[in-house]
Amino acid sequence: MLIKYCFITLLLLSVVAESHGPTRKKSQEQIVINVSTEKVWQRIKNFSDLSWHPLVEKVAMLKKGNKKGSIRSIMLKNGGVINEKLKKYQPNKMRYDYKIIDMSTVKTIQHLGDDIAVKVLPVSNYSASIQVTKKGKNQSIVTWKGAYYRGFMNNNPPKELNEIAAKKAVNGVYRAGLDNLKVILEK
Repeated sequence: MLIKYCFITLLLLSVVAESHGPTRKKSQEQIVINVSTEKVWQRIKNFSDLSWHPLVEKVAMLKKGNKKGSIRSIMLKNGGVINEKLKKYQPNKMRYDYKIIDMSTVKTIQHLGDDIAVKVLPVSNYSASIQVTKKGKNQSIVTWKGAYYRGFMNNNPPKELNEIAAKKAVNGVYRAGLDNLKVILEK
């Protein structure tokens, strides 16, 4: 009988927890690049330079430098814009951390009687880091990881702004960038 009550209690708690709203999700992508860590870091170290990313048209710096507080405005090839702020820059660890502070809207949808903006990335409260580490002689690992909430912060999100859409978009950005970085550096 005790087991039955424990099971019912756990079931009810899981329903309550799931209906509470979005939870912070994490994404991580890695790639091994067959060049030295110094060469990889040289290519990605400047917060103002995303020329290695195939989705990026250009970057304009709103606050310049590789210093905490620097802001870059990323113009994407699809016309979208993402503004990011540098949170931490650690050249000795070949790493920097940043967060999205603003994004353009790509479309507006109707959901539960309201107009809802769908941003370039269907996420909220996004922060990330990119880091280069040594794997072996002339081999590097680039790790790009982030944490975020889905784009719709209330319950019952539309499919364009749910956890699946958020993870697919973030992982897609990471994968495209890392794969292209490998191609560029291993030429």
